[in-house]
Amino acid sequence: MKTNLTSSLGTTLCLLVLLCPFQSISQSISLEKISTYYNDVFAESATEIVAHDPSTQRLFVTNGFTGAIDILDISNPESITLHASISLAAYGKGANSVAVHSGIVVAAVENVNKQANGKIVFFNTSGQYINEVEAGALPDNVVFSPNGRYVLAANEGEPNDDFTIDPEGSVTIVDLRKGVYNISQSDVTQVGFTAFNNAILDTSIRVTANPGSSTVAQDLEPEYITVSKNSRYAWVALQENNALAIIDIRKGKVKRLVGLGFKNHSLYGNGLDASNETTGIEIDTWPIKGMYMPDAISSYKKWGREYIVLANEGDSRDYAGYSEEVRVSDLVLDPAVFPNATELQENTAIGRMKTTTATGDANGDGLFEEIYTYGARSFSIRRANGRLIYDSGDEFEQITALELPDNFNSTNDENGSFKDRSDDKGPEPEAVEIARLKGRTYAFIGLERVGGVMIYDISNPFYPEFVNYSNNRNFDVPADTREAEDLGPEDVVFVKKSKSPIDAPILITANEVSGTITIFKVNTNESVESNANARTSDVEDEVIAEELEQLIDQLLVYPNPVEHGVLYLNKASDVNIFNVHGRKVLTSVGSKEIDVTSLKKGLYVLKTNELTTARFIIK
Repeated sequence: MKTNLTSSLGTTLCLLVLLCPFQSISQSISLEKISTYYNDVFAESATEIVAHDPSTQRLFVTNGFTGAIDILDISNPESITLHASISLAAYGKGANSVAVHSGIVVAAVENVNKQANGKIVFFNTSGQYINEVEAGALPDNVVFSPNGRYVLAANEGEPNDDFTIDPEGSVTIVDLRKGVYNISQSDVTQVGFTAFNNAILDTSIRVTANPGSSTVAQDLEPEYITVSKNSRYAWVALQENNALAIIDIRKGKVKRLVGLGFKNHSLYGNGLDASNETTGIEIDTWPIKGMYMPDAISSYKKWGREYIVLANEGDSRDYAGYSEEVRVSDLVLDPAVFPNATELQENTAIGRMKTTTATGDANGDGLFEEIYTYGARSFSIRRANGRLIYDSGDEFEQITALELPDNFNSTNDENGSFKDRSDDKGPEPEAVEIARLKGRTYAFIGLERVGGVMIYDISNPFYPEFVNYSNNRNFDVPADTREAEDLGPEDVVFVKKSKSPIDAPILITANEVSGTITIFKVNTNESVESNANARTSDVEDEVIAEELEQLIDQLLVYPNPVEHGVLYLNKASDVNIFNVHGRKVLTSVGSKEIDVTSLKKGLYVLKTNELTTARFIIK
């Protein structure tokens, strides 16, 4: 295939193009357990979010059971000790999130009245109170900007269980230019979404709760925040809404709402195990659309551009006053779209799978033309504008099926629960952390249900590589015992070697079901060489990014010549195939995989509806 990439970028092209075999230059990364801190509180969120302070070698951990922030001493990581606890009773119900920067600890504190405004409270690393400001309703995730100038909190604004009170979702921005000791409410900007109440939104943005009663601003529920490296912009995950909000921090306003689209589980490589009532592992394609609905998100810079990494967990709205959650077997499927509805709705097919009544009946006639599921059972990488450039497909389930065949899709609070989560959200990607190691970039993704951490090399955001999977869980003992180890990883934190308490990088996991904090040494294969440290100019970075982003938009067909009668595309497309005489010989709709066994040997031309063309040969 010809491209206009300059010769100096030839190696970059080889990392992306699917027509040629990809040669891995990724290092081997493995996790070696150092020690575990046991809170001995099972299934009560006793360890949920963790932040590390390198100057004191302390961890600050939200404890949902006590409502406090526990301060752990990891100066000797082989023996983690409780240094102190910060009581939050004077400020609200408890902390949902905590962050640390330059000796300052900040906590997102929920109001005792969940629908009322919460607080952002500041402490020093000894746990002494410094200051506080008001946030929005239900502050959930709190972060510092990389330069330390701002603190941002994602305020979910969840309704009460009766759905009679539904506060607006918002993002709180605290400007720290005066110093933490001197800030007041005048230094706080509450960024809301009322400007979108009457706007025409992307069709994949879900505004579904309490139809006809809640506004868009009430419906949007900020979940998690990541900030650009220059501290200018924030990307906010709106999990239940399947969307991202892009915020200009200095201006204190939402620039854009971005719908995340839907994942087509009918395509090869996007399969899922959809039933908890089959005896074996069956990762198959189905006529289902996955709502990405990310929980944790993070970002990194490559080739001069920012990329967003998302853990696609999924979440439904399920309240006494309003619930969208049903089984596929409960839907009335449109027979014109699903002539095989009876077979699909069997419990051994997709009948048991959790779905929604809020999406899928486009014309409101009571017949569902589409079936949706919560989350995508994957992680994704998106450009700064929210456009999808990579998704891990069904790799998480494929990998856990190989690694944990007897405990595949287990739940996180019970051992012996084979396939218990197959009908729900599978392994449930929850946490994501990005790290630089030996000149390469890695993503660590925590799986909330089956447990463990997936490690991917994301040095090339367009073509990540699976590296390793590590799960510090013992399935052979009762789940509510210490011997079960880590259950329900909620947060993952990487500490580089220069800030670590040992002479090596470490990874810390906070596991909310087992109430444990575990520290791992991150081992790398020192013998592997990488050219990822090669310096390029800003102009070269821009060229690399531009060329790769143009390339990802091109239609690629492989293998070429075709082998085994199957032609693959790099993206799902509607295509027509013509022979050398210009006669149309085959049509394929919305697929990445085309069966060409009916075609004779020879040269063919493939054309999309957008008039993109590609040539291929059948031997």
